[in-house]
Amino acid sequence: MTEHFTGSFTQQEPIPDDAIEAAVEVMRSGRLHRYNVAEGEAGEVALLEQEFARAMSAEYALATASGGSAIATALRAVGVKPGDRVLTNAFTLAPVPGAIASLGAVPVYVGVTESLVIDLDHLGDLAGQGRSKVLLLSHMRGHICDMDRLMAICDEADIKVIEDCAHTMGAAWNGTPSGAHGIAACYSTQTYKHLNSGEGGFLTTNDPDLMARAVILSGSYMLYDRHLAAPDPEAFEAVKYLTPNVSGRMDNLRAAILRPQLRRLETQCDRWNERYRAVEAGLRETPGLTVIERPEAERYVGSSIQFLLLDWSEQAIGEVLRRCAARGVELKWFGGAEPSGFTSRYDSWRYAPSERMPRTDRVLKSILDMRLPLTFSLEDCALIARIIRAEVGAVWQARGAG
Repeated sequence: MTEHFTGSFTQQEPIPDDAIEAAVEVMRSGRLHRYNVAEGEAGEVALLEQEFARAMSAEYALATASGGSAIATALRAVGVKPGDRVLTNAFTLAPVPGAIASLGAVPVYVGVTESLVIDLDHLGDLAGQGRSKVLLLSHMRGHICDMDRLMAICDEADIKVIEDCAHTMGAAWNGTPSGAHGIAACYSTQTYKHLNSGEGGFLTTNDPDLMARAVILSGSYMLYDRHLAAPDPEAFEAVKYLTPNVSGRMDNLRAAILRPQLRRLETQCDRWNERYRAVEAGLRETPGLTVIERPEAERYVGSSIQFLLLDWSEQAIGEVLRRCAARGVELKWFGGAEPSGFTSRYDSWRYAPSERMPRTDRVLKSILDMRLPLTFSLEDCALIARIIRAEVGAVWQARGAG
């Protein structure tokens, strides 16, 4: 009998009961705006920022309206201006180059390797040109490069690193939390991320001047003294009259939903990795399929999984997608000529110039991507892997025969 998977790749776990209760309490109070707090209260957002900074081993944290808002705020706070060239990954999602372009700056794409991390040789070449002073590094789909080497390249070229940790909240490189290497880090709490408030984000840093600018940018209305994870008021004196308000705050309702989830983050990361390893084990040694090997130094969070069909034709990959979908397995492909949902390529973002990168194009064309929501059981994951293995194998055999 042919096996079918009947689960949903977009169904997340319900919001925990204690988070729902906290949200209801905020709604009953009517005090949803982060600065609308009763006398003597810190407010849910300020408390969340304090707790998030501690969890990410950062001095300061700012809660924002979205991950993209956090990125744009970080770019502004480090001084990116219109016309500046900002290095970033060719393999990422649209909000990353979008944040750069929203400032009138120019994304300059760095290639991707078969390990799905930024190409450090290419980065070294671009850094050596001396034309960029910022790298917006996307840990795309949770894959972390050799951060020691990356930071050495950027330090040598005097390049500031902003880490996009939307897919690496709770991850680490050589024991250092993801986000703690660069001058700032940005996180997302959009529904498909590691904490779920529908939309939302964070900016973290150890730099008091950067955080002071970020707080003003986020729309603090000079109420920065109500932040528990911000620098002392003295840090704001030099920037408060010179920094524009570009409102992008988180509200107390979303913060109330997130605080109980943050307390469970480590456990949730372990659960994602159990599911990741179950699928990974089932896909190993599938003819024609390349599993992404994870370095020992990387502590990843497997909320999604990727594999490669290197040098397959578009028709053959399309057949795999079709056959898997017919059996209930939803795969996304980064090789399509047109952007589709959450998948697109650097040549899709035509608001920014780009040059062809043949080695990167070869990798992007081969990437298949799949979410691993915690609503999946380990048995579900084993079944999904069997289906993918069978359908890739069937197309591989037909491809060989042809």
